[in-house]
Amino acid sequence: MNVLPTEIPDVLIIEPRVFQDDRGFFLESYNCKAFADKAGITEPFVQDNHSRSNQNVLRGLHYQIEHAQGKLVRATVGAIFDAVVDIRKHSPTFGQWVSCTLTAENKRMLWVPPGFAHGFMVISEVAEVLYKTTDYYAPQHECSILWNDPDLAINWPLDGEPILSAKDQVGKPLKLADVYP
Repeated sequence: MNVLPTEIPDVLIIEPRVFQDDRGFFLESYNCKAFADKAGITEPFVQDNHSRSNQNVLRGLHYQIEHAQGKLVRATVGAIFDAVVDIRKHSPTFGQWVSCTLTAENKRMLWVPPGFAHGFMVISEVAEVLYKTTDYYAPQHECSILWNDPDLAINWPLDGEPILSAKDQVGKPLKLADVYP
């Protein structure tokens, strides 16, 4: 696998080795030893999540301070624009964001460590997203940063208005949100 750095050093793009022939393809989507040796990702994963969303659905920017989750994210159907915001108060990259496009075709994965808010927008007709987490979902601790916070100025690839959940419509701007110490 190839590990590609982003502008925020702790956030990584991972390209698995894909074996493809006229029958289809095979890839290892996760190997504990390889992820530790090549990417430095040693946290144990405890939960897998799978979502399906239609075009222009925007999910995020989500995080949990208690029961903080690292996430290994990939699209298995369609394409998403994935965005990650550093919300670690004492980080030199606090308030900065990075993004990448994850598709079923490019088979890339994004490592989002604990301490970051995460969100994605579907840019294909439909997308299915699978992600592993390093802690369990705790809805009582879930927080949401406003997807269009002008201080973040995330360059979402909008084609009209995004489709948001009720909780994402009332996310807080970063300057009012609870953040990691």
